Amino acid sequence: MTLQIPSSLLPSDGRFGSGPSKVRTAQVMALGTAGDPTRPLLGTSHRQAGVKDVVRRVRTGLADLFDLPDGYEVVLGNGGSTAFWEVATASLVRERAQHATFGEFGAKFAAATRRAPFLADPEVVEAAPGSVAYLSPSDAVDVYATPHNETSTGAMAPVRRPAGRDQLLLTDATSGAGALPVDVRETDVYYFGPQKVFGADGGLWLALCSPAALERAAEVESSGGDRWVPEFLSLTTALENSRQDQTLNTPAIGTLVMLADQVEWILGQGGLEWSSGRCAGSAATLYGWAESREWATPFVADPAERSTVVGTIDLDPAIDASAVVGHLRENGVLDVFPYRKLGRNQIRVGMFPAVEPADVAALTACVDYLVNTLD
Repeated sequence: MTLQIPSSLLPSDGRFGSGPSKVRTAQVMALGTAGDPTRPLLGTSHRQAGVKDVVRRVRTGLADLFDLPDGYEVVLGNGGSTAFWEVATASLVRERAQHATFGEFGAKFAAATRRAPFLADPEVVEAAPGSVAYLSPSDAVDVYATPHNETSTGAMAPVRRPAGRDQLLLTDATSGAGALPVDVRETDVYYFGPQKVFGADGGLWLALCSPAALERAAEVESSGGDRWVPEFLSLTTALENSRQDQTLNTPAIGTLVMLADQVEWILGQGGLEWSSGRCAGSAATLYGWAESREWATPFVADPAERSTVVGTIDLDPAIDASAVVGHLRENGVLDVFPYRKLGRNQIRVGMFPAVEPADVAALTACVDYLVNTLD
């Protein structure tokens, strides 16, 4: 039997998913008004001016949002961050990469370079889920790779180059870009998808690329030998198309429209400083609540490593987290289940910029109600 949570406790919007994440109503409305009455965008050619203008808005908006350094470019392509691991494997790693792995994102990228027959086995610096692995200086690699934020575990790492090193640094920012502080100068590729902070659908990758990264791609792709780079995985091909405000293959126009609207909304609110501050405030509410309960504990032990966009909270074994998640869902509070492979008795809360901080506080009140009622 579903427990009915008092309506006075419920959040105004119950979407707390870690991706796909909450979509603002204004983004949905933007789909219906994209283009003009005589030239609607949905269902039209992505090679024409209307859709190209949306891509231009995305590229210009991201350059503003991240205060893009001179020479850096916004590159985009189809396939999501999963596809970009393969793009980077084919187009950016010359011989060997070093990976920091402390969750699914880092581990999957390391698996991609390990599978590549033209690369040496990667160096892997690993940390247990709930903590962060940090890159280690090495003369044996030409690429460093690390996540900025691990959606699976709720851990985040600072974006900074290994001291005294000039190899390329690739930063997987899938669930942190646009809501975590970052100095893009500290990395050569800062890549992400649109379905987390930016509240759009998946299937697209975006990468902020340094001149060094673009030069490496041109070098690697023209090196010949046993290196074959399919057009779909070619970073130089994606760059050529991005400069024309288009993608190699047909994109999901709806995703582009929602992405452009979200980028411009964040900029209108105050940009990255506003966005990161808003998420940090929500995170302080969630972690503070957990630390004040005898039966709840932040999964990430080190406060400095706790993500401010995805929070993971362990519940006491006497409390069935799956039952709590189920009752929440029946009351319209959605998608706070833990990452499936962790197998932990916990809740996981997306705290992206579109999520109202007051709703995070309301969520904690709902969990309190259920735990006290189920006891």
